[in-house]
Amino acid sequence: MTELTAPAVLVTVLTVAVGWHGAGGAHGLAWGLLATVFASGIPFAYIVGGVRRGRLTDHHVGVREQRRVPLLFGLASAAAGLALLAALGAPRPVLALVAAGVVGLVVAVSVSHWWKMSIHSAVAAGTVVVLVLTFGRRMLVVAPLLAVVGWSRVRLRDHTVAQVVAGGVVGGLVAGVVFGALS
Repeated sequence: MTELTAPAVLVTVLTVAVGWHGAGGAHGLAWGLLATVFASGIPFAYIVGGVRRGRLTDHHVGVREQRRVPLLFGLASAAAGLALLAALGAPRPVLALVAAGVVGLVVAVSVSHWWKMSIHSAVAAGTVVVLVLTFGRRMLVVAPLLAVVGWSRVRLRDHTVAQVVAGGVVGGLVAGVVFGALS
């Protein structure tokens, strides 16, 4: 479950879905894929490279002290992507989603300095909120995803219940406020 609900996976699926819906069809798909490169692809490639070079212990960056640089790299990538998308005239929902990701990364970098909040839970909660705001209440059917993600993170002993709950609350709030206001 941890692999299927990893932030890179959820961000990729969500960005493509929002792009498809926000601009319609293949045109929207292209915007979603471009946003995915900066919001998920480049940051994940950096993490995988760090693991291969031995600078990071794993692709989930499980050691809190190792999180700062990959999170800052992800923040820079997402911010650069947001600037490029805005300059190219990307649809508002795609811009709103990437902006929410940038804000979420700022929070994650800040919190991770002192505490290992669950980014898996933050992204999962943000995903549920964005899906509901984009496609309507019928998307609440994916809400059990939050419990599954939380359970997997605690079961693997990567996080405490408090870290999972805090991540979910922060991710849901950031998505609700930022994506909700900008889309």
